[in-house]
Amino acid sequence: MSGLVQYEKVAGGIALLTLSDPPANTYSYDMMRELDARVLEARMDDDVHVLVLRGAGERFFCAGADIRMLQSVTPRFKYYFCLHANETLVRLEQTPKLVIAALNGHCVGGGLEVAMAADLRLARRGGGKIGLPEVSLGVLPGTGGTQRLVRLLGKARALELMATGRLFEFEEAAALGLVNEVLEAADAGAFLDRVLARAREFAPPGRASRAVGLIKRAVHSGAEAAFAEGLALERELQQQLFESEDAREGLAAHLEKRKPEFKGR
Repeated sequence: MSGLVQYEKVAGGIALLTLSDPPANTYSYDMMRELDARVLEARMDDDVHVLVLRGAGERFFCAGADIRMLQSVTPRFKYYFCLHANETLVRLEQTPKLVIAALNGHCVGGGLEVAMAADLRLARRGGGKIGLPEVSLGVLPGTGGTQRLVRLLGKARALELMATGRLFEFEEAAALGLVNEVLEAADAGAFLDRVLARAREFAPPGRASRAVGLIKRAVHSGAEAAFAEGLALERELQQQLFESEDAREGLAAHLEKRKPEFKGR
């Protein structure tokens, strides 16, 4: 590993993944390979309940793919690079643990495509701009942007934002529903503290993180299936939870009128 995606386990069952390639944290094939490996590492670690993804430094979450790299490689390499990036973000999306994108700075192009593969997007007020400006390069958002944005915002608004390539403030993104919340923070460090505090709200002992993860699976997979198939998936996931320690604890705590102490199992 070359350190393009730093991995740190933080108190409270949080895995902190930091995209680190100054100044703009643009991603290359090497970075995507590291991100892929780190997602798998967090997925397989029973002590990790929530993933937080951020960019290094104060100014950028991620500015998307490395344009210099794209200029220097063959069309065949570009195709496989995009394919692998799609596979990596689908792996992030399908991991049954909550993923929070901490938008500490500009989040544009492929950076927004990465963020849209997360479950929640929290942004720092005044931290930067957001948008998909690929049309200005004569290309389209090719790392899931055309598909995820329309699912988040609907066809008309998504098409408008991609066809114009407009960049806008995080506050407008929150009003559109693209960002879940804009947080006040003096700097990136203070912002990270607030994001980690929010992440811990989805981890044991206060929250049944396994239930959160399977809710995520039901939503992501069920939304792409026929209604009857989605209900079938929901029943199967519910049965898994009925057999879990946390479900037994949650039901017992409810009957005993006490606060549950979940373990994520």
